[in-house]
Amino acid sequence: MSPKDDFGLEHSIVESGIKKDFDVLELPLSGNAFRLILVGGLLFVGIAFARTAYLSFSQGNFYAARADMNITEPVTLPAIRGLVYDRYGVVLAQNEAAHRVVLNVSAVRKNQKDIPEIISAAASALDVPSADLSAIVSHTDFEKTALVTLERNVSDAQAAAVEKLGISELEIQDDYRREYPLGPAFAQVLGYTGMAQYGDLQGKTGLELQYNDLISGKDGMRVFYRSANGTILDEKLLDAPQQGADLHTTLDAGLQRYFYDRLKAGLRSLGRSVAVGIAVNPQTGEVLSLVNIPSYDNNAFTDPALKTERTQLLTAPFQPLFDRAVSGVYTPGSTVKPMEALAALKEGVITPQTQIYSAGYLDVPNPYDPAHPSRFLDWRPQGWVDVRSAIARSSDIFFYAVGGGLPKSAVGIGDVYQGLGIDKLKQYWQFFGLGQKTGIDLDGEAVGFLPDPQEKEAVKNDIWRIGDTYNVSIGQGDLQVTPIQLISQIASIANGGLLYQPYIGADAVGATGTTTIHQPTVLRDFSNLVPEIHEVQEGMKDTVRKPYGTEYMLADLPFTAAGKTGSSQVANNTKTNAFFVGYAPADHPQIAVLVLVEDALEGSLNAVPIGKDVLNWYYQNRIASTSSAQALQ
Repeated sequence: MSPKDDFGLEHSIVESGIKKDFDVLELPLSGNAFRLILVGGLLFVGIAFARTAYLSFSQGNFYAARADMNITEPVTLPAIRGLVYDRYGVVLAQNEAAHRVVLNVSAVRKNQKDIPEIISAAASALDVPSADLSAIVSHTDFEKTALVTLERNVSDAQAAAVEKLGISELEIQDDYRREYPLGPAFAQVLGYTGMAQYGDLQGKTGLELQYNDLISGKDGMRVFYRSANGTILDEKLLDAPQQGADLHTTLDAGLQRYFYDRLKAGLRSLGRSVAVGIAVNPQTGEVLSLVNIPSYDNNAFTDPALKTERTQLLTAPFQPLFDRAVSGVYTPGSTVKPMEALAALKEGVITPQTQIYSAGYLDVPNPYDPAHPSRFLDWRPQGWVDVRSAIARSSDIFFYAVGGGLPKSAVGIGDVYQGLGIDKLKQYWQFFGLGQKTGIDLDGEAVGFLPDPQEKEAVKNDIWRIGDTYNVSIGQGDLQVTPIQLISQIASIANGGLLYQPYIGADAVGATGTTTIHQPTVLRDFSNLVPEIHEVQEGMKDTVRKPYGTEYMLADLPFTAAGKTGSSQVANNTKTNAFFVGYAPADHPQIAVLVLVEDALEGSLNAVPIGKDVLNWYYQNRIASTSSAQALQ
């Protein structure tokens, strides 16, 4: 069978069996082929003529206009970002009218303008570095858009300055900017927004970043069709903007503002600069307040009038942009003692009746120099203490024994010769959520550090000694935790044995209704340890109600409270960080509070008054007032 060509005509190829070249026979085309080609050509010409006639007579005006539309201009319609509210409906983040400056690259090319000159002029009018605008242009994909957003959050004055340039390729479009009405008190937890690729407004830190996809919405698009001379001939709405969902949080704006102001006043009286405050609901893990000092006005990143303040923040002392509550790591001091008492009771290292005598120090034999034993100090002589009074008094000697055991030479001060040991200590630290992220819905959460013999030998080329165990048993040494880990652990003891994941985002309210973002989530459940938890809780109550308790200052509050203090030596024992952790009411806690003062003057004594006032404010304004309102119903 001979092969056929595209028209179905047969042809032959004769191949010589001897020669390497092909001998091709040329055959004349048949008459049918010519007729077929002629018919096809006439048919094509006829169709083309008919189509031209239709466009000319039936659609002539429409396509004549379209022929002049050699510029298609898509304009982004910015989606309104969802608002952020506290638990009572107080607005924490909102939107204000503003402008954006857009470079029309199509017009630049058509008018044969010089982009660097336009950028330089725009930068001068906006008072921003021209290098920043150049970078935006250079990173734009012009296959996707010919309109480049150079700047958002543009004020009326800046917009007027750009218009005064008289550069037609620079367009001023309506926009909005983010505003934070409560300012520095909420800065780290809310975060701020900034411009992303293609001019999108995006959360950069805090809740603005964490829930960006939820609250940012979806931009719309309108297309303008222009003639060669720039006249708008037509426009079409391709996509309507979709507003972002509103974010409802667990935060209590009243408590947050009070906590922030009280921390600032406390620091001012001490002549200090750095503090952290956290309050959570121990029954759910809801974060009621999260405060960092120093703070900053997050409006500095969205309001052009605060540009100078924004620049200063980058070099400000004490890193005001740093969220110490979730990203800072600290040696916790004696605030870990309740947790370790619970572990020792659970493991049978001690019983509620176990007593140890504190003379103010503990000598451990030194095998290398028997005449000079290693001496470990208590912060003061305590006498005979059991687990409850050891927590209330914050006895270091008792917890040396709990953690590392007493040396055999320590005759007559107790019989706890086998403590938990470093391996068990680390096991319980991990069980209580230390050394790992809590999962709080904020960016940059740190994990802290849990020391052990293997790590010390590998990193420091040194062996683990009993003194290392003693130090970490009282929250010193290399043990490091975050404030959010610490308050979560305290809250788990307060509520009877449930370690909750802390969270801030509660609900999202959008066009389709309300969506629950978070519900209480239990990470660890040790509520079966009823006797052990009871002993620790009683010790924390004694911290407040007993005259020897380190939080006895709280005893005159009109409600019961419980807690623990801590003083952590840092910077080679040249500075002390002061901790307060507490909860109230003691038997049915509704709030747990942490206060941290860096470089305190008198250790935990500087944190306790702040913690007391915060608990009292919450009781008076939330617990008692709610009870009174319910009684009137």
